[in-house]
Amino acid sequence: MERTYIDTLAQLIARSPTCYHAAATAAALLAAAGYAPLDEGQRWQLRPGGKYYMTRGGSALIAFRVPEHAPEGFRLAAAHGDSPCFKLKENAALRDGGYLRLNTEVYGGLRMSSWFDRPLSVAGRLFTEEDGVLRQTLVNIDRDLLVIPSVAIHFDRAANDGVKYRANVDTLPLAGSDGAADILTLAAESAGLRPEDVLGSDLLVYCRQPGTRLGSSGELFMAPRLDDQACVWGCLHGFLESSGGAHLPVFCLLDNEEVGSATPEGAASTLLRDVLRRIAGALDVDEEGYQMLLSRSLLISADNAHAIHPNHPELSDKDNAPRLNGGIVLKFSAPRRYTTDGGSAAAFRALCRRADVPVQTMANRSDLPGGSTLGSIAGTLVPVSAVDIGLAQLAMHAAVEVMGAEDYPRLIAAMRQFYKE
Repeated sequence: MERTYIDTLAQLIARSPTCYHAAATAAALLAAAGYAPLDEGQRWQLRPGGKYYMTRGGSALIAFRVPEHAPEGFRLAAAHGDSPCFKLKENAALRDGGYLRLNTEVYGGLRMSSWFDRPLSVAGRLFTEEDGVLRQTLVNIDRDLLVIPSVAIHFDRAANDGVKYRANVDTLPLAGSDGAADILTLAAESAGLRPEDVLGSDLLVYCRQPGTRLGSSGELFMAPRLDDQACVWGCLHGFLESSGGAHLPVFCLLDNEEVGSATPEGAASTLLRDVLRRIAGALDVDEEGYQMLLSRSLLISADNAHAIHPNHPELSDKDNAPRLNGGIVLKFSAPRRYTTDGGSAAAFRALCRRADVPVQTMANRSDLPGGSTLGSIAGTLVPVSAVDIGLAQLAMHAAVEVMGAEDYPRLIAAMRQFYKE
C-alpha cells in the first residue's frame, strides 16, 4: 500500500506542474468521485448527503460533504498548491548573443542554485476570448525545453565559496538559439490555440525531474514541489477515502502561500469564511448557529516541515527536530507563526493515536525563527481551534526536495480518521 500511495503521489505531482494544474487535478479527482461543482456566482442549493466543490481564480478549490444529519461543527484541512519557481514576464523573449533567453522574476523564496543545469519547461494558463467571454486554457509544454546554465568553474573559481545570484542575470533560462520560436507561440500551439488569439497568460518555469525513490530500501522519496503538494494530495486522499462522521468535512486547496497568501485565492482572503457562511446559509443555519459550529470545529493546516539535516544538525533544535519517516510533524511556535497550541496538539495526537499513526514535533531553533503558514493566517478570519502539521522534508524550496516514503501513507491514514469522526 505504501508503494502504491507513493507511486500515485509521483503521478499527481507530474500532472500538476503549476498551482493551476494542481487545482484542475484536484477537481478532476473530486468529479470522478461524484462531487458536483458549484459556481460562486450562483445560488447554492445543497442537500443532505450531497458532495460539492467550488473553485476560485483557477488555483484555489474547496470541497465539502453535507451530512445526512445536523453537523456538530466543521472538520477543515488546508494545504497550498503553489511552490517557489520562476514566473515569465509579459515580454519574456531576450534575443542576444545568438541565444534566446527568457525574462523571469522570482516567485517565492526559492533555492536558486538548485535550478541550475537540469531540464526545465514552462506551464501555466492562457486566456482567449470566445463570443465575448474570456476562456482559460491550461498549458504544459510537456518536454525538456529550458536550462539555466551555470558558469564553468574555470571562469568562476570562487563558485564553491559562496555566490550571490542575481535574478536578472544568473537565473534566466536558456530557451535555444536566437532563431528559436517565441515561448508564447510554443505555449499556444501546445494548448491547441492560435498565438494571435492569446490575450493574457500566467506562465511558470517548472522542474521536469520525475519523482523517484532513494535509499537502500527505497525509504526516501525525491520529487519537485513536495512543499506543499505532498500535503495537498495526502489530505485529499484522506478526504475522499472517508465517510460518515458527526462533522461537516471540508478540504481546502489554497494558493499564494509562498508569497504571503494575501490574494483572493489565498488564506488571507475571505474565501474560506465566505464558503463556510454560504454552506451554513444553504442549510438554514442562522448566524448564532454558525458561530456555534465554529466553536466546535478544528482546522488542520498542512504544510511540510524542516527535517533535521544530516550534514547540518546544528541548524535545528536537537530536541524538537523531526526526522524523515518519523511520523507526522506537529509544528510549534511561541509567537504563533504556527497556530498549534496545547489543546489542538492534544486533539491531533489523540486523533493519530486512534489512527495508529506516529507523531513527532518541530520547533525552530530559538535564534532562527521560521515563517508562518496557512493556519495562523486563516485563523484571523475563521476563528477555530487549529493545528499546524506537515511531513518532514529536506531541501525545502529547492527544485527537488526529499521526504520519507513511509510518512505519506501515514498522513493519508490520519486524514481519513480526521474526516470520518
